[in-house]
Amino acid sequence: MARPAAPGFSCAECGWTGAKWFGRCPECQAWGSIVERGAPTTSVAPASVPAARAAKPITAHVVDDATHRPTGIGEFDRVLGGGLVPGAAVLVSGEPGVGKSTLLLEVAARVARRGARVLYVSGEESAGQVRLRAERTGALDDELYLASETDLATVLGHVDAVRPGLLVIDSVQTIASAQSDGAPGQPAQVREVAGTLIRVAKERGIPLLLVGHVTKDGSIAGPRVLEHLVDVVLSFDGDRQTALRFVRALKNRFGPTDEAGCFEMTGDGIAEVPDPSGLFLSRSATPVAGTCVTVALEGRRALPVEVQALVVGTSAPNPRRVVSGVDGARVAMLLAVLEKRCRLTQLAQSDVYVSTVGGIRLAEPAADLAIALAIASAVKDTPLPRTLAAIGEISLAGEVRPVAGGRQRSAEGARLGYRTIIDAEVGSLQTAESLAFSAPGLERVEAPAF
Repeated sequence: MARPAAPGFSCAECGWTGAKWFGRCPECQAWGSIVERGAPTTSVAPASVPAARAAKPITAHVVDDATHRPTGIGEFDRVLGGGLVPGAAVLVSGEPGVGKSTLLLEVAARVARRGARVLYVSGEESAGQVRLRAERTGALDDELYLASETDLATVLGHVDAVRPGLLVIDSVQTIASAQSDGAPGQPAQVREVAGTLIRVAKERGIPLLLVGHVTKDGSIAGPRVLEHLVDVVLSFDGDRQTALRFVRALKNRFGPTDEAGCFEMTGDGIAEVPDPSGLFLSRSATPVAGTCVTVALEGRRALPVEVQALVVGTSAPNPRRVVSGVDGARVAMLLAVLEKRCRLTQLAQSDVYVSTVGGIRLAEPAADLAIALAIASAVKDTPLPRTLAAIGEISLAGEVRPVAGGRQRSAEGARLGYRTIIDAEVGSLQTAESLAFSAPGLERVEAPAF
């Protein structure tokens, strides 16, 4: 006689299987995702397809309903690819207090002023709190409807009553459905709430904006399937110590994912910054030792960023390495290259401080050359020319390597008045160093095309 199959459990997020139930998946660390498997299933019989929903050739489908509709905020539309698409689900994630609710309230008000009815559902604040913020930021309009609800069925009732042209949910982790067990914010609840709202939005052609929380490591809270359900995933981030904010597209079914929108938090709300070229440069009129300008890429936009370095001698056995806005491991590697290839031996007995101006974070290797030149300038106490910009990645062999978007970076530097651009054409770090500390009236070095 065949032995009956042993009961088993599997994770709905990553597919892990085991013989015991756990509250937290041992593989992907997701809570509440372990379900029993092996239950008998019934076969699904084919269903008749109505004539209106019959499959048609792709050339027979109409694309007028899938065009972008601008929201009135140029930087937000830039990241979306031109605006909101009817029936599209957009997930906006970011850390607490970064300004997600302020941004979406401004988007809702701009869309309402264009004649479309907007429903803003807040599960985190009361209607009075949202009204006070709207008064402060000037986001009041008669076509902007506001509700404070945490029950999914009630939210759907508001949608039926208002019939909005745009639906904003702040946030998806605060809404709960009676059809699913668990507290709001748990994977099962987030999956049920998001799936229902997205289905209603697509059936009625309503653009849907969802606010999503993030975890300690910066990933979007809830099940991974949430990012697969939505059409667009936007990341809204920025340094809390500065007023600058960036919106980046991590996923976009209707446009590019290499765009970035720039905003500034003010006392009157959030304002878009169409040209942030001068936000990351110091205001000093005279050259200062330990500073160098690079050209970074934020999406398709080239931005000049000033890197500052300070080198101070110390008698401590372990010199300090303090960085802000740059990768600490990358700076440690550059210090080793400078000490070995350029004979800057005093770095081993000095405290080194490296920072960016304006609070922007440089994560790309294209800033290596500017960081190295700023450190060398601080060591020699010799300022670099203010008309110089450095672009390039530095290898462990002291080679200056080319980076992506070299032509675009050089063109932006030339537009802003940088007559000397040092990049991969110089070949080595020693050549770049000697070129940077020579006379300011040098012939401009062009970056290669990639």
